[in-house]
Amino acid sequence: MREMIGGVTAEREDLLAAAVVEAVEGTGAYAGSVFLRSRDRRSIVLAATCGVPPSLLGGWRLIPVSSPIPVAAAYSSGRTVHLADAEETTRRYPQLAVALPYAFGSCSVPVGSGEETFGALAIVRAASPGGQGMSKAQRRHVRTVANRLGAALSDLRARTGDPVECDPQTIPVETPAPSAPAVRAGLFEWDLVTGIITVDDELCAIFGLDPRAFDGRAETLASCLHPGDRAALRAAARAAAAEGRIKARRLRIRDRRDSSEGYRTVELWGGRVLKADSARARTRLVGTVVDAAAGSAAVAAVERLRDGLISLAPDGRVTYANHSALRLLGVRGDELLQQFLPDVLPWLSDPDVEYRHRSAMISQAPVSFLACRPPDRWLAFSLHPEADGVTGRVVPVDDSSSTSTPSAASAETATDATPARLGVMYHVLQLGSALTEAVTAREVCEVISDQLLPAFGGQQLAIYVVRDGTMRLLFHTGHHEDFLDWLEGVPLHARLPGTETLTSGTPLFIESQQDLSQGYPGIPTGDVRSWAYLPLIASSHPVGTCVLGFDEIHQFTQRDRGVLTALAGLIAQALERARLYDSEFALARGLQQALLPHRLPVVPGIRTVARYLPGTSGMDIGGDWYDVIPTGSGVSLVIGDVEGHSIAAAATMAQLRSAVRAFAAVGHTPGDVMAGVNRTLVDLDPGLLASCCYIHLEPHGHHACAVTAGHPPPLLRRPNAMTHALELEIGPLLGVDRASTYPATRIELPPGSVLALYTDGLVEERGADINVGIDRLRASLAHARADTPDELADRLLHNARGSSYRADDIALLLTKLASGHRAEVTPDHVSRSH
Repeated sequence: MREMIGGVTAEREDLLAAAVVEAVEGTGAYAGSVFLRSRDRRSIVLAATCGVPPSLLGGWRLIPVSSPIPVAAAYSSGRTVHLADAEETTRRYPQLAVALPYAFGSCSVPVGSGEETFGALAIVRAASPGGQGMSKAQRRHVRTVANRLGAALSDLRARTGDPVECDPQTIPVETPAPSAPAVRAGLFEWDLVTGIITVDDELCAIFGLDPRAFDGRAETLASCLHPGDRAALRAAARAAAAEGRIKARRLRIRDRRDSSEGYRTVELWGGRVLKADSARARTRLVGTVVDAAAGSAAVAAVERLRDGLISLAPDGRVTYANHSALRLLGVRGDELLQQFLPDVLPWLSDPDVEYRHRSAMISQAPVSFLACRPPDRWLAFSLHPEADGVTGRVVPVDDSSSTSTPSAASAETATDATPARLGVMYHVLQLGSALTEAVTAREVCEVISDQLLPAFGGQQLAIYVVRDGTMRLLFHTGHHEDFLDWLEGVPLHARLPGTETLTSGTPLFIESQQDLSQGYPGIPTGDVRSWAYLPLIASSHPVGTCVLGFDEIHQFTQRDRGVLTALAGLIAQALERARLYDSEFALARGLQQALLPHRLPVVPGIRTVARYLPGTSGMDIGGDWYDVIPTGSGVSLVIGDVEGHSIAAAATMAQLRSAVRAFAAVGHTPGDVMAGVNRTLVDLDPGLLASCCYIHLEPHGHHACAVTAGHPPPLLRRPNAMTHALELEIGPLLGVDRASTYPATRIELPPGSVLALYTDGLVEERGADINVGIDRLRASLAHARADTPDELADRLLHNARGSSYRADDIALLLTKLASGHRAEVTPDHVSRSH
């Protein structure tokens, strides 16, 4: 196994670096990154970058897998996410667009092998509005690179046991963006006794020689020099033999690219005579020839300019500044180089400066801004990006325009400025957005767990709420079951971290067990090493305490503390809203359940079961109902749906259910029952319509009579599992016209068959024809095991139960006829089976 560095094999690092570079270079992108899943599978962790340093990625070094941003979506869905430009990014991923409001395109693809996904690979490209983004060939290239990386990681795990996972503390592999070298260096070894010189290809290129034709003679190299420098080369060799080193010497080499046979200057330096006992070893010279002519010429040209020019690395550090820039900024070179501008020049610490630099790097588009050097000198900055960094131009604002221009720029900045601390903003936006979609207290707690733990690398989370003046556990996740058990039931006035942070309103960050023991002697620490206690206070009302636990010692940076403090307020408001919702929801659902049958009657020869699932999109109760009504002439099966979700819909449903029972009890035919219910609804005039299906089963004839008022057709499953939608004559919806009539359809039922009545919430999907949903339910009924009606009902509702979003309520009534019946279903009343 290759060397392990921080739990990551060097071979894995090589695979990640090679893949991200290949993806970037093969698509013309300027940046790329690879994320690998964390050990707890809750997040993906930045593992490698090319072109963009991790510091520019803000809060995206550790991303919850549930985050609605492209790279997380690619990992979770296993699909390519291609965004052509900023407009498409805003439309499809508004949170990303708000946190990174720059013009760029991107492509994110999953990295995996077979059915297993290890992470995701993303590349970022410059994009213009209305562009088409990456071509199909480019997207195919990125997917190919990701697939090869996934296969290589799978093979690496099989060979070495590498888990192909990242810890939150993993330092990503960084590869700079490809760029043309400003300096070339060639290596040589010179045997001073034999005169043979061994050189590499780069040195031959510097001297303008063909590596395959070089004869190893010093005279051949010397012939490429200016005649006046050949003696200097021989003197350097003699000095190296005597002193053991070469002092830097400048040599002029004929520039064969120049038609006038001009010369360019190179440097001979860094060589030495090997120290050894062997006399032969002392006569072997190793050295370097450096061709920095282009760089030197560029520096000389830049230094002649009166405009200030600075060079920034991708992360924003200053790598070069000419004399004019130093003069305009009022700083020395040794103070500025390798530093961030705002750290050296406080008057550039405005967040807009960092925002502008980040904008230039991410969008690869020039930006400009104005800044005032105290006391009153305005300077204009323009930033010109490339993948390997930014060139900045600094010029003074003319006195004639200094009065008007700064104010205009300030107005632009006020309109366009975005907070620069994108990591902080990202977490606030991400959690805030997710909490707006969480309705119940349980959902709020799960969102908090999904967002906070992976974002900060924690392993435990507990939320305690205040009930009757004491702390009560509402939610816990993590592998330590006894995490904070001692906080359960304690009063608010107790001197404990979980209560004091709430009564004081100040977050408490404890970085070690020693700190906890010193501040709160006697409190059990368990296996947790660090804690963050966040007070949850909404409208000056104490809601509870959110506690994050860390299995390893966690140093809370100033950024961590600021973000967590800001998030505590969001959590408190969401939790208080959710607890109120839960209380009102429980009352609404209790009312709805009271309006439905508590139990179905036992009827000889048939078995009936019912299921009811409320919608998830709100707390308003719906108007779906079902009933089984024994009568003197058999038994009636009823299912109905009043439009809307409201107390009025539920009240109307209760009145219609009572009307059906009243008309059925006096022996009306199915058509008359439906007509009477329709008149009742019109007379009530609630402003609501309703659908209904009514089937009357006769006790000895083994057939039925059905009527429907605009309701989805019942399904009939034969004993041989063939399943059909019954074709009934359809009457109008209830409540449309008081004079409506409802024709009856006679159907015959096979022995052992199953009859399914349902409401449209089970078969309707947004944007799809309801007939597609009905046929899907028919297929499910045909293929589901039917050991008992209860098991069959549960199987039919399996997908609906697992859905996090149900826009409508669902009612299902199944009736299984006892075996021994001889009747057949009338073919004219059965749809064709598919």
